[in-house]
Amino acid sequence: MFKSMADVLDDLKEQLEKVQEGGIKKRILITDLTPRDGQQCKLATRVRTEDLLPLCEKMDKVGFYAVEVWGGATYDVCLRYLKEDPWERLRRIKEVMPNTKLQMLFRGQNIVGYRPKSDKLVYKFVERAIANGITVFRVFDALNDNRNIQTAVKAIKEFGGEVHAEISYTRSPIHTYQKWIEYALEIAEMGADWLSFKDATGIIMPLETYAIIKGIKEATGGKLPVLLHNHDMSGTAIVNHMMAVLAGVDMLDTVLSPLAFGSSHPATESVVAMLEGTPFDTGLDLKKIDECAEIARQIKKKYKKYETEYAGVNAKVLIHKIPGGMISNMVAQLIEANALDRIEEVLKEVPNVERDLGYPPLLTPSSQIVGVQAVLNVLSGERYKVITKETRDYVEGKYGRPPGPISKELAEKILGPGKEPDFSIRAADLADPNDWDKAYEETKALLGREPTDEEVLLYALFPMQAKDFFIAREKGELVPEPIEELQEAAEVKPGTVPGAAPVEFEIVYHGEKFKVKIEGVSAHQEPGKPRKYYVRVDGRLEEVQLTPIVEAIPVGGVQTQAPAAAQGGIPKATQPGDVTPPMPGRVVRILVEEGQEVKEGQTVAIVEAMKMENEIHAPISGVVKKIFAKPGDNVTPDDAIMRIEPKVEEVSYG
Repeated sequence: MFKSMADVLDDLKEQLEKVQEGGIKKRILITDLTPRDGQQCKLATRVRTEDLLPLCEKMDKVGFYAVEVWGGATYDVCLRYLKEDPWERLRRIKEVMPNTKLQMLFRGQNIVGYRPKSDKLVYKFVERAIANGITVFRVFDALNDNRNIQTAVKAIKEFGGEVHAEISYTRSPIHTYQKWIEYALEIAEMGADWLSFKDATGIIMPLETYAIIKGIKEATGGKLPVLLHNHDMSGTAIVNHMMAVLAGVDMLDTVLSPLAFGSSHPATESVVAMLEGTPFDTGLDLKKIDECAEIARQIKKKYKKYETEYAGVNAKVLIHKIPGGMISNMVAQLIEANALDRIEEVLKEVPNVERDLGYPPLLTPSSQIVGVQAVLNVLSGERYKVITKETRDYVEGKYGRPPGPISKELAEKILGPGKEPDFSIRAADLADPNDWDKAYEETKALLGREPTDEEVLLYALFPMQAKDFFIAREKGELVPEPIEELQEAAEVKPGTVPGAAPVEFEIVYHGEKFKVKIEGVSAHQEPGKPRKYYVRVDGRLEEVQLTPIVEAIPVGGVQTQAPAAAQGGIPKATQPGDVTPPMPGRVVRILVEEGQEVKEGQTVAIVEAMKMENEIHAPISGVVKKIFAKPGDNVTPDDAIMRIEPKVEEVSYG
């Protein structure tokens, strides 16, 4: 075991001497993540199955150990945005990839959702995933509570799959070198086929990578193969890859170069070339990989609108430890709340919430729990004035055991004075044991026929999205959101064509010069909603939302006032008793009825925002006069979900 950095450096020196002397020869395996993690990191997971199939077919001929094609956010996004059946996607990919192991990201007891499910549901999902084409399961728990992956590991082994159990890296006073070794020994004891050491944020440094990988290999006696999964937000991941190789790692995760680096992973081509001709040669053909990369390049071009400024290297991640996708979610919520100017406050609040919750690694679902709570703490003007349902459940142990202690003040605010959290019970034992049976009955009633297991699983994991999907499918109205490819316009030199609009120019703002290029504009604008423009500022693509107030005819015309968007449905909040959400979201449940008496602070509705369920409380005591919103409605902080009026006390005169 390493006791100091000097020990690590001495060991590295010895290892390099062995390599130089020819005493080490080991083929490094490569798993490519482009069809899942690559497009999730860079293109918001929006790539449709029809565009993935040619890529997958070409990748099947390369000889990768495995290719990650499913799981993670793809399941949710297929339903929510693409209007596709994720199970159908898996089956179609399997058809064009008969020679390669298909891999999925599996969130332990949460499966591909955000809340722990029953053991029965885990078993059902694993069985159907293997039947539909998955071989390799990357299984993790966001808290590194390995009790939350035990059932998944057992099920995968029983049904003939391959278990890659993951340890999720973070930095905190709790997460020491010894802690990583303890986690590794727990995984080895479970009987996993592989151990995946995963840095989803990209904040681990090279010598630490060497120390941990070498330590894990030695602690497990070299019997458990180890792989490195390392995002590149800090820009050091490819150096970490080399250090892991020298430490004895058996496999590396990569992504094809058009979708690599930054929030993604080191490029497959770069890693293969780096090891070519060395004792660690992967044996893969760079020409075949380049053919795959060319298809990925066309995909990137088609889905260009989904690139964000947070997808590149950003060394600030070493300070705030927030993954790019998590920042993007928080930015989206702040934009809708007209509070983007408060992003720095939110970034400063995230580490405080993380500390209060016992330093969970920031990946799904803990990243959403921490991120949403940080946004609410800032927007409400008071820390924990509004507490999400997920934060309450987390403190109550419904997600598992946090790595460190929960803030005493927060625990007492949720549990009551003098009470402490009890994390002795496994999260799955607090989940609904009848979740599969209930989902089966509700799906059967919704479809009006016997559902398939895959349909039940869709509903069990994402009931609202699955219901919308089933209804639209029945009506033949499965229409995905438009891709709106950015069209290239004919460009001319300035002054060549009278009236031509500048599309590339320099501006000076507060003494600083910026190079700006207009890349495109959305083809359609919904009434009353902003139109999207795509602007590249100093090489970085930005999405700008523009709402016209006054439009002018360029030559000899007059200014014309644009008509106001028609308002209807949910009214704007104007009264003290109007119930509003703290951030934009979608109504999940209304918990009261008109005429019902409620008390100030009582939970009256649940609104989903950033994939988390948020409790909405009554601002005053009184009687529910009118309910304006229903489940499925989108609402903003300006909207009145319902109106509560003070109760009028009857006074008798006698």
